[in-house]
Amino acid sequence: MPKIDPRVDAYIAMAAPFARPILEHLRDLVHRAEPRIEETIKWGAPFFVLEGIVCSMAAFKAHCGFGFWRAGRPEPSGEDGAAGQFGRITAVGDLPADAKVIARIREAAERNRSGDKPDRPAPKARAPIAMTTEFRAALAKSRPAMTTYEAFPPSQQREYLEWITEAKTEATRDKRIATSIEWLAEGKTRMWKYRR
Repeated sequence: MPKIDPRVDAYIAMAAPFARPILEHLRDLVHRAEPRIEETIKWGAPFFVLEGIVCSMAAFKAHCGFGFWRAGRPEPSGEDGAAGQFGRITAVGDLPADAKVIARIREAAERNRSGDKPDRPAPKARAPIAMTTEFRAALAKSRPAMTTYEAFPPSQQREYLEWITEAKTEATRDKRIATSIEWLAEGKTRMWKYRR
């Protein structure tokens, strides 16, 4: 017997009338595909879990969404849409055939059980930012600022370099260099105001 969460019943009951049959149908397909899947509510929407999140569904003002947490592969037919793997669903008829949805749910559950990770593109390498001559000279004049800057990891050094090199005028760049030296001498990161 499927593991039903009464909060999902309440979510479906509160959905717009057009959405209720869609959500009930998706819920039924999930439990037909894999009876051991459990229901829960995460981030205010129904999620289906089995050794991790398998899929989720949500009702919006004019459509529903259904998606797989670790999608793995896109649909060649273009079904993977912005609102979830099956696009904006406004009626049960917008869904692919039940057998296809069930197969995707089983595939996602198996991926969780096997520990298989979805293919993700490698992060793009960011081009290095050259330190301006003026900033280098200002750092050389302040030992505390230089010590702090050199102790920072590359990401925090980059924050200062980006801030300085993105200045549109020379006056702004000079002001940012002066501020950077002041903050670095105090041991502060570039985003110190926003850290807790």
